[in-house]
Amino acid sequence: MPKLTIQILKREAHKFSQMESSHKEKSLFGVTDGKAVGTYLEHKFRNYLRTKYSFQIGSSASGIDFPELQVDMKVTSIAQPQSSCPFKSARQKIYGLGYSLLIFVYEKTDNTKSKTTTLNILHTIFVDADRTADYQMTIGLTDIMAHSGNKHDLKAFMFDKNLPILDEDEADKLADQVMSNPPKIGYLTISNALQWRLQYSRVIEHAGLGNGISLVYRAK
Repeated sequence: MPKLTIQILKREAHKFSQMESSHKEKSLFGVTDGKAVGTYLEHKFRNYLRTKYSFQIGSSASGIDFPELQVDMKVTSIAQPQSSCPFKSARQKIYGLGYSLLIFVYEKTDNTKSKTTTLNILHTIFVDADRTADYQMTIGLTDIMAHSGNKHDLKAFMFDKNLPILDEDEADKLADQVMSNPPKIGYLTISNALQWRLQYSRVIEHAGLGNGISLVYRAK
C-alpha cells in the first residue's frame, strides 16, 4: 500500500467529510457525550485510511494520531469548538504544540423516526505546526518586539499572562529565545489547565485565508 503523506491525508479528509455528512449512524443516536462522538469519528477515519494506505498508528507514547507525519486529529462540535491536549511546557503557548492539527468540526442531528444520527461535517481544517501557538500570547510578544521592547518587557508580559510553571530562569530563557527567534502568530486560544484546553473559533474564522491554516473541507 502507498505511504500516507500530509497531502494525501488532506485529500482523504475531504472525501471522508463528504461521505460522513450523509451517513446515518444508529450507535450515536441519543448520545450527548462529545468525547464518545469524537472517538467514533477518529476511529472511523483511521480505519478508512488503513484500508488504503500504510502509516504508523499513534500510541500513548507518541501522544498524536499520525506520529510519522507529526499530525494530531481533533474532533469537536460546532456548538463548542474546543478540545484538550497534553501539556508539555509553557513554550507551547509561544512556539506552538510541536505538531500540526487536523480538525473536524461537526454538527450532530438525531432523527427520531429512524433513530439514527448524522454528523454533518461543517469544517475540516489543517493547522500547520508553527501556527498552533496561542493567539493573544504571540500577538502580545510580537507587538512588544515591534515597539522596541526589551527582555524585561517580554518577561513582564509572560508573567502578566500567567504562563504556567514559569520561574525566573525559564522566563529568562524564553525571553532570550523570543528576542533571537520571534514566534509566528498562532491561531489557537490555549487555556491553562492540567491539560491545555484548545479553542478553535479563530481557526474556523481564518481557515483558507493563508497563514498556515488550510481549509480542507467546508459544507455547502
